[in-house]
Amino acid sequence: MNPLSSVVSKEREVTALSGWLMLLVNQAMLRRQQAEAVIAARQKIVHGAVSMVEMALKELSEHQVVHLDEERKAAMVSNLMVVLCGESEVHPVINTGTLYA
Repeated sequence: MNPLSSVVSKEREVTALSGWLMLLVNQAMLRRQQAEAVIAARQKIVHGAVSMVEMALKELSEHQVVHLDEERKAAMVSNLMVVLCGESEVHPVINTGTLYA
């Protein structure tokens, strides 16, 4: 085998490996950017949900629509946060009884 063709062959292998390495690095960078975007979006969603829950509690209290003890208030906050921050469609449940004796 010609020594020059051996060098050219090795050079092609290195070039191919460099290309694969760059592809892997680019994919990793893209995944990181996507993760950062998801985190930023989630932070905005949670911030907005907290603001809406605070507003709902304030309005209910000011207009004396319903009196909530701390336990019921916590349940309402939990339910609202799940609904406002969730990724899937909401299916309301109508309670026809009472949760408290």
